Amino acid sequence: MAQSLFDSQKEALYRKIVFVVSIAIPGVVAFLILMPQTGKLGNFDVSSFPAINAGLNSLTALCLVMALIAIRAKNIVIHKSWMMLAFVLSTCFLVLYVLYHYQGPPTRYGDTDHNGLVDQAEKMAAGPLRMVYFSLLITHIILAAVVLPFILFSFYYSLSNQIDKHKKIVRFTWPVWFFVAVSGVLVYFMIRPYYPF
Repeated sequence: MAQSLFDSQKEALYRKIVFVVSIAIPGVVAFLILMPQTGKLGNFDVSSFPAINAGLNSLTALCLVMALIAIRAKNIVIHKSWMMLAFVLSTCFLVLYVLYHYQGPPTRYGDTDHNGLVDQAEKMAAGPLRMVYFSLLITHIILAAVVLPFILFSFYYSLSNQIDKHKKIVRFTWPVWFFVAVSGVLVYFMIRPYYPF
């Protein structure tokens, strides 16, 4: 009885932590995107961060595929290793993403003259790919925010040996996390020609 009370208190605490983290991280990201803080870290060069983040997203997607292959082969130890690596890579991505948007100049899709504005001629030059880019970007951002608490609960259920709950939640979590990782790479390659460096 005392053990189950302790477990329920521990789970309630974890739920509160997940709730706070799931609100705070998208809030910070939204603030940095909407209110750029360019140059607040002096001459700290973040120009390589978008490419590094594309690499981190690619590796995350690869880890997720390897984890899926491992669990289908019923190799739980290897599955956990791949999932932990995916989590670490995604965390590194998040840190670099926040630093980039805190320090780096904003980039606009189609802004060929890098003046921070996309005029009518630039929109015309970008063509219909501009709408494809924004559709993909918006879906990527929304799903990244939505999947975060599910990722955290997936890890909690696995680490606390609540395997039935883990299995239920990962049916949604894995494909969304995989989509977010892959779409992050696609978004990078689409916006890459418009970076001012």
